[in-house]
Amino acid sequence: MMDEIKKAIIEFAESSRKSKFYFKDMEKAVQEKVPGAKSRDIKKAATELINEGTLIYFSTGSTTMYGLKGRGVTEEERQQG
Repeated sequence: MMDEIKKAIIEFAESSRKSKFYFKDMEKAVQEKVPGAKSRDIKKAATELINEGTLIYFSTGSTTMYGLKGRGVTEEERQQG
């Protein structure tokens, strides 16, 4: 189940028009592909993907968004530029 959720998260991240997205958007996309997926399991899978280096957190200060590593502008790149 966890592998299915991870796969759905990656597919969503790759096909998303935006490089950064909210958890609720990711959760909705995953639940369409994996109907039995619970919010807690999706959060756990996303955390594993972050630990593996596939996804990254993007914090705007007031909210946390997720992004596919290497896609879009990261906070580090913005500070260096």
